Amino acid sequence: SDQLFAQKETARFSGKIYFPESFRRAFLHPIYLLFLVTLLAFPVTGWAGTRDATPPQRIVSLSPGITEILFAIGAGDRVVGVTDFCNYPEKAKSLPKVGGLLNPSYETLITLRPDLIIHQPNKHKIKNFVDKLSIRNLPISMLSFDEIFSSIKAIGIAVHSEVEADRLIQSMRKKIDFHKKRLAGVSQKSVLLILGISNDTMRELYGVGPKTFLGEMLALAGGKNILSGTQAQYPKVSKEFIIHESPEVIIEIGRTDILTEKSSVKRRKGWQKFSTIRAVKNNDIHIIGADYILIPGPRLVNILPHFVKAIHPEIISNDSVANKSTENARP
Repeated sequence: SDQLFAQKETARFSGKIYFPESFRRAFLHPIYLLFLVTLLAFPVTGWAGTRDATPPQRIVSLSPGITEILFAIGAGDRVVGVTDFCNYPEKAKSLPKVGGLLNPSYETLITLRPDLIIHQPNKHKIKNFVDKLSIRNLPISMLSFDEIFSSIKAIGIAVHSEVEADRLIQSMRKKIDFHKKRLAGVSQKSVLLILGISNDTMRELYGVGPKTFLGEMLALAGGKNILSGTQAQYPKVSKEFIIHESPEVIIEIGRTDILTEKSSVKRRKGWQKFSTIRAVKNNDIHIIGADYILIPGPRLVNILPHFVKAIHPEIISNDSVANKSTENARP
């Protein structure tokens, strides 16, 4: 999910805070003086989850998934700021950047004069900041498909694009239902779903838990997650555990710049030393790369046929999904 991008952000912004946490310190900070000068430029509108009479015209998105939703429902022309990681669609690349996911630049946020900031609810610093400035904000959570759909609905209401939001939800549900029907009655296969977030051959392995949108997608594709007993979203997985569970299928997912053809060959070769694992024995190891695969957004359902092909190739063998050592899913 978008939280995964935060790993890079932690190293990048470690120890650097753009805006003081204490309100008293903030009052003495030069940035607060800038706020006083520009205060009248901020419309004090409704709070999160409400629909104001006037549609917001200056929206700031604080996650890639949120940005994609805004553009998908036709509100992209009103987005005035995004994070450094918001690079889709193409128009988002040229928008002003407010910094990273964990520590955005509050100076930049102020100068953009937003009338709506949409962010994730676990970013407490951001929530406290926008609350103090009385900027309307919409906190949304997208850890599961239900939450993704609810978030699309909430964003649609907030930006006065309800019809477009409903249309997007229906389109995504239609794709999901299509695969549900074709997999009806098919037996599940045990699967290990791994995050490909490093090219280090000695890397630690992180799996995908069932209570995530990726875990849900695995189940929709006819897979039985061998990590079904964990409450963690992305737990560290030992090789001993994998050997013991011996999954029928192993799928590694990640960005295309990490999961290259060359990298995929090395990854498969690395598994060969564990020949007792059924997936290794039957050469059922799959590498799926897509730059949006870790982003909870509208394009996520495009990954579903690749999961189905990896787990139940007999179901999707005649489809247009590429049959390569590394499958690069299209937007």
